[in-house]
Amino acid sequence: MELCTYKIIIKGVVQGVGFRPFIYTLAKQFSFNGYVYNGNFGVAIVLNATQDEVETFITNIKKEQPPLASIESIEYAQVKQESFDDFTIKESASSEVGFTNIPPDLFVCKDCAHELFDPKDRRYRYPFITCTNCGVRYSIINNLPYDRANTSMAKFTMCKACEAEYSDPDNRRYHAQPIGCYDCGSSLSFLDNNQAQLSSGNREPIALSIEALKQGAIVAIKGVGGYHLVCDATNDVAVQKLRERKHRSSKPFALMLKDIQSAQKLAYINDQEAQLLSSPQRPIVLLDKKNDTDLSKSVAPHLSRLGIFLAYTPLHLLLLDALDVPLVATSANISDDPIATNIEELRLMSGVYDFILDHNREILNRCDDSVVMVIESRIITIRRARGYAPASLKLPYPLQENALAVGAHQKNSVAIGSEESVVLSPYIGDLGNIASIKSFERAIKDLQRVYNFNYTTILHDAHKGYDSTRYARAQDAHKKEVYHHYAHILSVMAENGLKNQKVLGVAFDGTGFGEDATLWGGEFLVCDYAGFERVAHLKPFLLLGGEAAIKEPRRVALALLFDIYGKEALEIESPTLSSFSKEELKTLYTMWKRGLNAPQTSSMGRVFDAIASLLGISQTISFEGESGMLLEEFYDETTSGVYEYDVSRGIIDISPMIISLTKESDTKIAVTKFFNTVVKIIVNIHRNYKNLQLCASGGVFQNRILVKLLLKEFPDLFMNERFPPNDGGIALGQMASFMNIPKGS
Repeated sequence: MELCTYKIIIKGVVQGVGFRPFIYTLAKQFSFNGYVYNGNFGVAIVLNATQDEVETFITNIKKEQPPLASIESIEYAQVKQESFDDFTIKESASSEVGFTNIPPDLFVCKDCAHELFDPKDRRYRYPFITCTNCGVRYSIINNLPYDRANTSMAKFTMCKACEAEYSDPDNRRYHAQPIGCYDCGSSLSFLDNNQAQLSSGNREPIALSIEALKQGAIVAIKGVGGYHLVCDATNDVAVQKLRERKHRSSKPFALMLKDIQSAQKLAYINDQEAQLLSSPQRPIVLLDKKNDTDLSKSVAPHLSRLGIFLAYTPLHLLLLDALDVPLVATSANISDDPIATNIEELRLMSGVYDFILDHNREILNRCDDSVVMVIESRIITIRRARGYAPASLKLPYPLQENALAVGAHQKNSVAIGSEESVVLSPYIGDLGNIASIKSFERAIKDLQRVYNFNYTTILHDAHKGYDSTRYARAQDAHKKEVYHHYAHILSVMAENGLKNQKVLGVAFDGTGFGEDATLWGGEFLVCDYAGFERVAHLKPFLLLGGEAAIKEPRRVALALLFDIYGKEALEIESPTLSSFSKEELKTLYTMWKRGLNAPQTSSMGRVFDAIASLLGISQTISFEGESGMLLEEFYDETTSGVYEYDVSRGIIDISPMIISLTKESDTKIAVTKFFNTVVKIIVNIHRNYKNLQLCASGGVFQNRILVKLLLKEFPDLFMNERFPPNDGGIALGQMASFMNIPKGS
């Protein structure tokens, strides 16, 4: 066969992972002449070969790709004939259009970790050691293609030794954009809480930080995508001090450990969880806590679960190697604000930390830690951020046109989409204040800038009060609103690559705006990509005081009791009623009777809150989902049985369950039968739609007990796994509603 010129296009995570030197080496083995380069779309190869040789070459690329690469597609075509004398790596091209997957920030690899602790290596104990196979990526990118000039490393001029490594295709550090060393790279500084510098360099700041942590201090440490607030997790005074200063009464703190062996001393870890902990992404993994550890009880009050992640930067490894104790490592932010990424943002919380361990590599793209858990071998993503984001997904059908999806109000993430590709931002957080809205707007601009992307349509939630909706309505673009719970189910369908088929969607969450202008949250929807029908839902009840009811489960429980007993509920002996004064009860009864500041909701999330109140487990909460986490603690696998409930014309009345539950003397039995009842409701509603695949989404499906029970009933259940079931997946669902569905599909 004659030699022809072919162009091969490779899409996926193929930049910043050593792909070009890999192609260079492979092409040399095949004795090909041509070149390889990065483009906005991914990696391109132009070479002279026969068609059979090209196909064999592509097979080898798929088999031997670099460990951090993830190939989405490989296409090739014959192009205009050219002649080449050799095979080379060309400079990147940014003129071609298309999405490439930005490489995420990853852990320090074994080779770099070995060099870090090797006294003979020139980067011995250098806190920013990196190579092509590890280190920062997304957090330092300004534009694509991913080259040093387009990152925050551009200001650091490489020394001769680093430049030689960077320029050698056979070197592990070939085109490792964050490369540096003591002579030319980033450096540390140690400051007090007034930001006065106490030390600089790369050795003494670490030593001072170690000493401060040993003395019980709280140190703000600049990491990959933002600052952590860090203290000794075995020092009860230090942990409690952090809680008080951060005004975080009970939400669990994450723990950072140096290795898997350290983690196994604190938690029960199965093989799948161990793989996640040790993976390049290094997420926070939710694990069952062991008894009799040295941890402060203030790390995760009242809970038997711990959020643990392993050190993922050289700096973390150096600190933990010296300390040899678990560290609390929680995001440095004021409540509901995004994680701080620079010293100016950190200044706003100077009363929280005692010292700062800072560095001079700018964080261009904010990125918090990812959170995952394993349930029945399913990996459920709670927060998709560092290590996993930004995330790209191929949709089942192409979009009608370029679009921006702005997500929901809580746990916000945004997305951009073109043709069949959608890119989701990292977790942004809850909107509602100036700092979070600025972070939201910046995330949109970052995606547009990095991907050189423009949109003509903007997709948003139907709730007009959401800050994301307000932003969308103010833009000069076509607009499409997507109902919240429909978006939840579409996110499951899109993630799992389902074609345009009818499914029964179960959308259980806190609250979201529904078609009838009430707050939904306990919904059964028959839907496809063209639309949905609400076929069943919880009987609506009132949120006494509106937003106040979200923070006070007792208000929800009281409304349910009023629905059943009316004014006579005031005479019932109940932990719920005991938590109010007589005057408060009178006021709340009037509010219920007249419907004053008491919107209707069908929310399953709020039912979880109510159960916690009725059983005396929790009357107020300090963070979203706290009631559900506390209920998990009382579930008893040895107990069976369910409570009664009624279904009429698709309306699910749980009043019989509430009556029976409040008469239960054993809290464990009550909680267990409640969980069993929720699952029974889903099973019974599904019987009316047996021919439809079941899809489940919404924040309630972060509850490990509920998901575990549901998977036993529906082993083939479609759920969110790569993307969060909470509102972090809403933007994906919004995007899926805008696909161009072929006729007849």
